[in-house]
Amino acid sequence: MKTTKILSLLVMLFVSVLGFAQGQPVHFSVQQKQVSPTEVDVIFSATIDKGWHVYSTGLPADGPISATVTTEKAVGAEPIGKLIASGQEKNVFDPVFSMKLRYFENKVTFIQKYKITGKTYHIKGFLEYGSCDDEQCMPPTDVEFDYKGNGPATAPTAKETVAETTAGEGKTVESALDALPAVAATDTMAKAVVAGDSVVAPIAAPALSKDVEAQWWTPIIKELKAFNETTGSQGQSLWYIFLMGIVGGLVALLTPCVWPIIPMTVSFFLKRAKDDRKKGIRDAITYGISIIVIYMGLALLITAIFGPQRLNALATNAPFNIFFFLMLLVFAFSFFGWFELALPSKWGNAVDNKASATTGLLSIFLMAFTLSLVSFSCTAPVVGLLLVQAVTSGDYIAPAVGMFGFALALALPFTLFALFPTWLKQAPKSGSWMNMIKVVLGFIELAFALKFFSVADLAYGWHLLDREVFLSLWIAIFGLLGLYLIGIFKFPHDDVDGKPMPVPAIMLGLVSLAFTIYMIPGLWGAPCKAVSAFAPPMNTQDFNLAPTTVHAAYTDYEEGMRAAAATGKPVLIDFTGFGCVNCRKMEASVWSDKRVADKLMKDYILISLYVDDKTPLKEPIKVKRTDGTERTLRTIGDKWSHLEESKFGYLAQPFYVPLDNMGKPLNGSYSYKEDIPAYLDFLDKGLENYKK
Repeated sequence: MKTTKILSLLVMLFVSVLGFAQGQPVHFSVQQKQVSPTEVDVIFSATIDKGWHVYSTGLPADGPISATVTTEKAVGAEPIGKLIASGQEKNVFDPVFSMKLRYFENKVTFIQKYKITGKTYHIKGFLEYGSCDDEQCMPPTDVEFDYKGNGPATAPTAKETVAETTAGEGKTVESALDALPAVAATDTMAKAVVAGDSVVAPIAAPALSKDVEAQWWTPIIKELKAFNETTGSQGQSLWYIFLMGIVGGLVALLTPCVWPIIPMTVSFFLKRAKDDRKKGIRDAITYGISIIVIYMGLALLITAIFGPQRLNALATNAPFNIFFFLMLLVFAFSFFGWFELALPSKWGNAVDNKASATTGLLSIFLMAFTLSLVSFSCTAPVVGLLLVQAVTSGDYIAPAVGMFGFALALALPFTLFALFPTWLKQAPKSGSWMNMIKVVLGFIELAFALKFFSVADLAYGWHLLDREVFLSLWIAIFGLLGLYLIGIFKFPHDDVDGKPMPVPAIMLGLVSLAFTIYMIPGLWGAPCKAVSAFAPPMNTQDFNLAPTTVHAAYTDYEEGMRAAAATGKPVLIDFTGFGCVNCRKMEASVWSDKRVADKLMKDYILISLYVDDKTPLKEPIKVKRTDGTERTLRTIGDKWSHLEESKFGYLAQPFYVPLDNMGKPLNGSYSYKEDIPAYLDFLDKGLENYKK
């Protein structure tokens, strides 16, 4: 029964998946519906891509973008009440904004009612809404409407009423630079850069020539794409997954389920071809290749089921991370000896009998498959941990790369010992040391399991695993691991013959205890950079003795570019938003690092452009988007979102790009990823190219 339940859990790994949104995530259609001679409804119907959500109406002012309707013109009509939202509304607590946020997934309908007061009516305006997924937010987006119709015949002649917001018809411009006025930063937005106790005031820079300033708005989409294609991050990630596979294969090799099988298998091949040494070697090599084929086949099966797009979504998918947490928890407990993971014995016997009844390559392949089944209780936790890391890396070939490394390390000894039989006599004999490896691996699986639960905890806002709780558990886990390795305590299935622990085990135990001590100051706010990629962000910690915050000195693009030219420094453009959840996460978990803060403060001119800033422009401006459609810019936030789309070819936040003083990119772009070393590398690369 236990085996059946465990297998059911493993099957879920292959059949559970959520889709990945592409393109524009929200698709609106607008219509008017005259429900009576004196009332008309404007209905906004939206379908929302999977993984995205649209925020509801009436959220607090310091929260994300609420859905609102602005009536620009109302002739013979006047709005009735507030905007009505219809759909399955979710109410979730968000730790970044410290409030409950209401939003819709899959679909939503917004309705604005108007009372008809004249014989004819003309209503014109727009719906503004905000949308986000787990990694990024779109800028505030407008859905415009313009409707005319007839009212009651007895009604008076239509007159224009006072609308919520009155604006001109706007003007069409050919050059965004000529039409978009430079807007000085307001007192509430133009903050100094604060990093610890250091403050850098904004620099008043003189205006430059029109030719130079014109280049600041020149599109750099192709150049940015070229930088992004040559960053090499994918190759580094795949090499990391491959090395993890090698390490995992070596660990699995040293477990009690695999190591004792090596001499039996090698002896079988040598005896089977005692008169033909070459045939024995050939069979051993074929056996090793068969192991690689079996585990590579498992990885390819996972890739085929998930697909490349869905693999990208798994890294931050909360239900999958919960499942991974439970799976790794089961594996850890099995290594601790609470129970044993095992496939039904009849499966292994059936394959073994089939291998005995056949000859040639098929016989050797079935022998390798028998090894995979028999060693399941030891290799499954290692394979499971490796596949979890590979799948959530977001690269569709990562599972195959990881499994190739694992199978190569697992298969190589069988071939090498067949080629050099004398080595087998010098190999360590089976013993209690193999059980020690299983227990150590159990502690590691337990630590990794908490990382995946943390992703789900942050997504749902449970606050069950904030940073100090996470560190406390890791301190306990690695502290117990250290005590185990130096022999302070034992598990029930360990040999308790009173023998002292081997010297290598004691050395590793001291390393584990030292790592435990290293994490303890993190409970009071120390950065603990060695675990920053695993622990929850700093903003989840309740008690922090030394918070570090960074605020941009400039919130106006042209003003910041002039200051950069005057000081001879590169620029870091930060497209952000007051209601951008993931922007706040990046600032709290990455910008709070002192190394990052120092570079932003000393080496760059940081310009934060808020795409949801509601400060109105002097007059509305109509511009052409990259897809050829027109858009009306009404606020400073509209101006910055148009800059992001037209110059950089992007529309989500957070979005970071380093520029030189002519507005050219110095490196590829960086979006939401709470990885301090990667962000430092991103900044360093921009500085290096600027100096060139």
